[in-house]
Amino acid sequence: MREFGRQAMAFITRIGADPGDPVELRLRKALLVTVALMVLPAGVIWGALYWVAGEPTAALLPWTYFVGSLLSLAAFHLARSFVLLRRAQLLLILLVPFLLTLALGGLAASGGVILWSLLAPLGAVTFDSPRRAWRWFVAFLVFLALTMPLSALVRPEPATLPEGLLLAFLAMNVGAVSLIAFVLLATFARQREDAQAKADGLLLNILPPEIAELLKADSRQIAEQFDEASVLFADVVDFTPLSARMTASDVVGLLDRLFTDFDALVDRYGLEKIKTIGDAYMVASGVPRRRPDHARALATMALEMLDLVATHRRDDGAAIELRIGINSGPVVAGVIGRRKFIYDLWGDAVNTASRMESHGTAGQVQIAEGAYELLKDDFVCQPRGLVEVKGKGAIRTWYLVGPKPR
Repeated sequence: MREFGRQAMAFITRIGADPGDPVELRLRKALLVTVALMVLPAGVIWGALYWVAGEPTAALLPWTYFVGSLLSLAAFHLARSFVLLRRAQLLLILLVPFLLTLALGGLAASGGVILWSLLAPLGAVTFDSPRRAWRWFVAFLVFLALTMPLSALVRPEPATLPEGLLLAFLAMNVGAVSLIAFVLLATFARQREDAQAKADGLLLNILPPEIAELLKADSRQIAEQFDEASVLFADVVDFTPLSARMTASDVVGLLDRLFTDFDALVDRYGLEKIKTIGDAYMVASGVPRRRPDHARALATMALEMLDLVATHRRDDGAAIELRIGINSGPVVAGVIGRRKFIYDLWGDAVNTASRMESHGTAGQVQIAEGAYELLKDDFVCQPRGLVEVKGKGAIRTWYLVGPKPR
């Protein structure tokens, strides 16, 4: 049974399939074809029942729907025009039940068959757009209002179907329409949930979870002052000449593997990756989640980054080296922009951390005094002395060697 289901779904997805279709369009095509195939047997069965009940004109209408629906599916398979299939299916399901109601002499005599026409606006919501679906709903209401006066003109004497058959028609009309409506709404809701989950996932790849929730709840400016935080900048040594010898895909592949490993460290230590700029990697600790051990956590990660990068190799087989700079102090954090926005940090502590990296030494973690004061009791720090830093003059720096023995 499961194998049959897979084969049936494979068959459905091949009808009108286009390799260039986006995923969402492929799903919509498959769903509309599925619903159309679900309704086809009803056209045959309803027509046969009306024929047996002595209503040949009424029988021809469901069979006309059956033929028209098959032709629209065939045209869709050949032309691959989803708009053509959508319009044909919505028009058929809107018009045929209305005409069938007139042919039988009204709502009661037809067992409420016009309920099938309600699938037109529901289908428009699912397969087109909510804005245009209103037109289909208005058309349904107009047809519903016209059934009583027009039925009296078309067939003054309503059809007198056997009571049992009439009740069966009523039950089948309500049940079948409810089933298809439920399938449409459930699928639409699931697609919306999937789309929301993808959007949330993309947002969480850009922003911290707390900031993402604030941004979704309120579009006002997001900015916050942090009195204590630590910032790390890392840069691949001699990356520019290295990248000049590599193909574009090799350059991207190298950075992707390296930064993916760094991302895993960020997650392990509960830190916050701020951004990457070329071959530079920026991490913060203590924002947006305040923590008393912000400097220690970032220092531990920095040392692991040096160990980790040693496992990666350049195209000539040599090991890749990093320059890492860290500083601690007050920072301002917030979201800038409304398109391609970013959660970023500002302040003297950030600028100094960047200078620690750019004026650092390959294979070393260089820290400024703000970080040193927080790390000196737990880590071995080797004085480097005064370093002339552009825009700041001479400042005292240290190399972070490793944790002190316990």
